[in-house]
Parts: sequence; structure tokens; C-alpha cells
Amino acid sequence: MSNYSQGAWKAQQDRNDQLIADSKFMRPSVTSQVLPLNIDIAGTDALDEKQIATLQALEIEAAQISISSLASLATIGELDHLGGGLDLIPSLMLTLAATDYEKMQYTIENAHASIGYYSSLAALGYVDRDSVVHKFRRGLDIPGHVSWVPGGTQLNGGRLGVMIPVAAGQAMGMRARDPQSWVVCHCGDAGWIAGQALNGFNAADIGNLPLTFVMQRNGIQLSDSNKNVMDKDPRPMVEAMGVEIIELNALFDTAEMYKAYKHAHSRAMEGRPTMIFPTGYSSSDSEKVDFNWLANRFGIGAEVEAITGKNGVSMDQEIWVPGSLMSYRDIVPMLECVLLVNDLPGGVDHHDGHMKGRDEAEVLGNVMLTRDEAQQAAFDEISGAAKAEVTTNARPAPGTANLTLNAEQLAEISLPEAGKKTSARAGSEAGYAAVAKAHPNDTFIVSCDLNPSTKLGKAAAQVPTQNQIELSIEEQAALLVADGLAMSSYKPQVNVVSTFSAFFEGIAREGLELWRYQRNLNGVNEGLNVIMHMSHVGACTGRDHFSGWSLDWVTLAIGYLPYVDRFYAPADARGAFVAVKDACARYGAHIVAIPRDNLLVLSDEDGNALYNPDSEWEAVTPLRKHDRAKTAILALGATAGIAQDAAEQLGGSADVYVVNGLPLPDGFLADIFEKYDG
Repeated sequence: MSNYSQGAWKAQQDRNDQLIADSKFMRPSVTSQVLPLNIDIAGTDALDEKQIATLQALEIEAAQISISSLASLATIGELDHLGGGLDLIPSLMLTLAATDYEKMQYTIENAHASIGYYSSLAALGYVDRDSVVHKFRRGLDIPGHVSWVPGGTQLNGGRLGVMIPVAAGQAMGMRARDPQSWVVCHCGDAGWIAGQALNGFNAADIGNLPLTFVMQRNGIQLSDSNKNVMDKDPRPMVEAMGVEIIELNALFDTAEMYKAYKHAHSRAMEGRPTMIFPTGYSSSDSEKVDFNWLANRFGIGAEVEAITGKNGVSMDQEIWVPGSLMSYRDIVPMLECVLLVNDLPGGVDHHDGHMKGRDEAEVLGNVMLTRDEAQQAAFDEISGAAKAEVTTNARPAPGTANLTLNAEQLAEISLPEAGKKTSARAGSEAGYAAVAKAHPNDTFIVSCDLNPSTKLGKAAAQVPTQNQIELSIEEQAALLVADGLAMSSYKPQVNVVSTFSAFFEGIAREGLELWRYQRNLNGVNEGLNVIMHMSHVGACTGRDHFSGWSLDWVTLAIGYLPYVDRFYAPADARGAFVAVKDACARYGAHIVAIPRDNLLVLSDEDGNALYNPDSEWEAVTPLRKHDRAKTAILALGATAGIAQDAAEQLGGSADVYVVNGLPLPDGFLADIFEKYDG
């Protein structure tokens, strides 16, 4: 049923379809002609001068595109996160050079820095420059946060810190497919303190995952400097979670950055997660770091003297120069950020950078945005080289065939007999175990210290160690790790995470929220190929009292229904097996809700079991039908047994339908209202 007229509903759907049709990159498959920028991390000990010049030339190209895009935005009075976007470009360009989209992937935690992401992809040819300059934040193709476009990351960014555990899941799944896999996760220096991020670092350690975090340690957050907002050094806390810190001076020193990447890759191949951390430059016994040093380092003496003189700051003032510079290459904002992190007059936070009131040509003409002779030669050479043809494909559509059980495998299944009282968990346990036995290398399990209660233990015993991870009570991170697993391969696979339903409603909900902003390449926002196994739904009284109550499980599932392929609420153990079998057999996002209590195994009017191992799942199953019934009872899940008793007490005046889940068949409710008038 809908609160909207069918006409309004269709009109909106037509508009959605037209928006996608009018887009350039939202397609099932997109082929790009790309500059041949490839660096084999495993086989290259150090970068030569030509490689360095090429990377820096492309950095400048991407920075120019970013500046022009924000200048275009300024014409309509808008701004964006230009500062962080420019800062992202140097390390992201190296990541793109090393990425093959098979055994190496990347993502971006600080997704608001997206202009640097889109501009880097445009510089390489994955997307066109004009779209980034004139469509950024003004259309669906190039939105305001990191979203999946050709050559990009599948992991659409959202709240800070969220991508840390998601990247861990992606690395876990990729390693199972190829032991040479590696994931690089770019991150800011604010989101690391979020609970889900700390849990994600822990997951990377526990799983011995091939994952490297590259931190933009620019010292600036949204409202002020790190020092004035969260004056904490990330290193000891991240290291305490089990992630090795690889220090270097600066991400804008290309040769040094490559050495850090090389070391991180070698550690990843040994199963150790790392964080590349730029410490920046400060005075030492051998060198004084002041504004004179800064001017000489970048060849911007006149600009540095102008801004220090304007603000009454001595050129001899000793400073910390971050190793990841906010607004990098945009000289005046970059220098204002240096003043800010050093608590000096004239400091400005350019987290939300912009081009409003600024001259685009003047900015683009500065020395840091101008290629030198070697860089220009390298740029001309790679631009004139034969392009590489790269095809980016969308993920499979929801409902695509996934992991199935054949007739022989189903014949081995033994389920509780009709009329017996037992927990529905017995059926879901049998379902997961059967699928894991049939497809051990394609089944991935994320646990929260509850396998004995959620009944995933038998399935876990069937799969390789590297295909499962135990995250104790880190429920939020567990769901996000499962989301990352879904992004690790195009092959059919089951990714299941289980915990008590009460935790899904509370701390773990972020893993479901992520589905709201995961855009497939074809433009459809949809849930990921994950089974969210919600155990102990309902008011589970007893030892756990209210901590075990799950009273919102139905409304929770309905809230995410636009992103879910199917929501399952089985009524008994046999129905639970059918639900799990179906969820595993279909690609897409699924929620399986299992009650704890012992329930009557349902039977039809002839006493036969209502569900069998080979039954096809259906949203609604008739339980009791009477010729003169004027009333219908729709029973969701565990209430079916009660509904059956009620029908018997009503003496044949009511029919009973078991609602096994959602969505309901088209027209079902309309037919019910038409048929029953009691």
C-alpha cells in the first residue's frame, strides 16, 4: 500500500529513470580510454625521475581541474571541500597508478574530499574533465561525496570513520580470492577517533588483513585545527589497535611517499595492516624550519613574505609544516592553513575551501600549479601515448543467482517434524551449514561472540579460517566489515553477519545505514550483498531482560526495504531453513529475522509440514482456509501459531495467512480487502 497515488508514484519513477538516462556514467558498463599510468609496487624498488615527474605532472593537472570546478561552483554561490580535495591528490594519484581493480583496490574514508578524487580520475581519463568542472555537485554523475564512477571506488563514502571497517572487510574478501591482494584506504586526521574506525583498525589486526591506511595529517578539522578540537596523536592509539605505523615526512614528497607505499605493500603481503603517517617538518638540531624554509621548499618566497608581512609574523618564526598540506598548491589558502595549525595571526581554516570572489586565471597561474620543464615533458609523453581501455562493470542486480543448493544436497537436510515445538534457530542453523558445506570457499562469516546463540557455529566450522572473523562485541564494526566483504568480488558469495536483533536496532545500525548511500555503477542506490542475521527478535524475556528486547525489528526492516531484496520473518524452524536457503541463493541485501523462543512447527490442514527443504520461498503462505470465512488474519513470523489458534476459536470464520517476509506480492493487500468484508 502507498500513501501516494499511483500517478504520483509513476511520475516520480519516470523522473528517476530520466535522470539516469540523461547521465553520462551511470550505466551497467562503462569503458574509458585511460592514460597508461601503471606502477608495479611489488616489482619497483624506487621511482625514477621520469616516474616522479609524471606523477607530479598529473597531480598538477588534477589540481587545476579542482580549481576550475570550484570556480564554476562559485558562479552559483556554492563552495565545497577544496582544501581537503587538493590535499588528497598526491597520495591518491600514486594509489591510482598502482591500482589494477583486481588484486588491488582503494577507498576513501574522508569522502567529503571528493573533488580531489573526481579530478584525479578526470586527469587520467576515466571521466571527462568537462563533467567534473561543470557538473560537480550539480548532477547525479559527479555528486558531492565520493561515489562510484568509472575507475573509482565502489565504496561510496558517508560518515567519517565508517570506511575503516568496510575497507577491512573488502581486504578480507579479496585476500580469500587472491593472496596477493591489497587494499589502500585514504583517510583524514579526524575520523580515526570515531568508534567504528577504532573497531575497524582492530578488525584489520585480528584478521591479519592486507590493508594500508594513508592518513592526510594536515592538522585541520571542520571548525578549527586538530590541536584546538581534538588534540590527540593518532599514532599510539592506532598502533594499540594493532596497526603498524609507517612514518615519513610528507605525502607531497613523491619519492619518499613511494618508499612508504613499498614498505606498506610488503607488510600487507605478510598479513600486517599499516598506516602511512606523514609527520611533517619541524626544527631539529640539524635544520631550522621556519617561513624561510617553507618559501625555499616550494619556491614561493614572494607569497610567503607577503602573507607573513600582512599578519606581522616574522619570516624567522619556527613552525610545523604538516606533511599533508590542506589546500596544497593553492598558495594563499595553503599558507593560511599553515598559519592556522601554528596558532599564528592570519590563520584560516580552509576545510570548506572555495573560489568565491577569487580570480581563476590568477590562481591557476601560480608557480605551484605550473608544470616545470621535466613535468611538462612527462605530461606530454603520457598524454600522447596509446590509451589503455578500461571497462568498469556494475555489480549484479538484486535477485541474480548466488549460492544455491541442488536436489541431492537438499535431500540430505533433516528438519523438525510438524507439530513439534522448537526454536526457529534450528532451521536457520541447518540452512547456513548446508550452504557453507556446499560452497565453503564462497561463504564468509562475521561473528560477534554469539555463534552458539545465533547458531552460526556449524556453518563456521565448514569454511576456511580466512573466510571468517570473530569481532567479539564490536557489533557496529561487524556489520560494516560484512558490507566490505560484499565489495570484494563479483563472484557469487554469501556474506553473513549475525548478532542479537536488539544490537541491530542500536549500536550496529550503521551497517544498515551504509546501504542508503551505496550507489551501484548503474545509478541505483541499493543494499549490498549481505545477509544481516537478526537473532532473538521480539521481547525475549529472561536473563537478559530489556537488553535482549528487540521491539522495533519489523519497523527497522521496513525502513530499509527500499534497499533490500527480501526481508525474511520465518514462522517456524522449517520456514527458517527455506528463508536462509533463499537468501543465500539470491544476490543482494537481505535481512533474516529469527525468534529465540520455541515455536510450533506449522502444518497444513492435512497435517503435513507447511514448509519443506525444497520449498520455494514465498512472501505469503495460506495456513488455514474456510469456505465461509469473512475475516483474514495476517500473521508475521512467530505469531503464526497464535493466529492458527485464534482461527480455530473463531470456528471457521477466519482464514489465516502466514506472512513470511516482505515485500508482499503486487496486489495482495488489495485482493485481501476485496475478498474479506468481515
